Amino acid sequence: MEAVGEVTAVGPGLTGRKVGDIVAYAGGRMGSYAEEQILPADKVVPVPPSVDPIIAASIMLKGMTAQYLVRRCFKVEPGHTVLVHAAAGGTGSLLCQWANALGATVIGTVSTKEKAAQAKEDGCHHVIIYTEEDFVSRVNEMTSGKGVEVVYDSVGKNTFEGSLACLKPRGYMVSFGQSSGTPDPVPLSALAPKSLFLTRPSMMQYTSTRDELLETAGEVFANVASGVLRVRVNHKYPLSEAAQAHVDLENRRTTGSVVLIP
Repeated sequence: MEAVGEVTAVGPGLTGRKVGDIVAYAGGRMGSYAEEQILPADKVVPVPPSVDPIIAASIMLKGMTAQYLVRRCFKVEPGHTVLVHAAAGGTGSLLCQWANALGATVIGTVSTKEKAAQAKEDGCHHVIIYTEEDFVSRVNEMTSGKGVEVVYDSVGKNTFEGSLACLKPRGYMVSFGQSSGTPDPVPLSALAPKSLFLTRPSMMQYTSTRDELLETAGEVFANVASGVLRVRVNHKYPLSEAAQAHVDLENRRTTGSVVLIP
């Protein structure tokens, strides 16, 4: 659902894009595992010369997701404490870097010591290896029992209830993925004791207009160019090996971003 490529043809009467432009898209239709695609012109964004196309391909969906999560879904500000699950993953890595740059204290959860080291590099002030320790207890200790302003949870079923427990009163539970499965149903009354906010956002609703799309992608590219966001393309596969790339993802053999190259 995301790709970067060179424009080889444009439809009749189209302005603003021309043959030879480097453009990117993310979300919407599937079909990026291909050598050529036909795309609606209003769904692609220009990739600035300051950003390498492979970097752009690796960051489009994850970078725009990070943008709407920390800038709009819950606006991270200096003094906030945030919890990011899967902090060494593609989106998690960017969330940690961006939240740190915005002045927040960042707590990240990871599965291994190796991923903990990466999360530290990416701006986590505290890292919890959830396979070795209970993240709810550790967050409680780290915040002196106060909890965090926001949890960014892409794991889902395995972390959902614990994430709610980590929040301070009037905290925001942002559930934006479910890599471990769909969370169990939660009664609305479970949010009442701490007056919690719960949202299940999707990038599509945060980039539904052309202006929102351009603003979101533009901020991502600007932060890449300025060094606020460092992208790890730790794995590249030929497009013909897409199946192996998925096997490696499923078996937790990857960190950072994975790019398929036709």
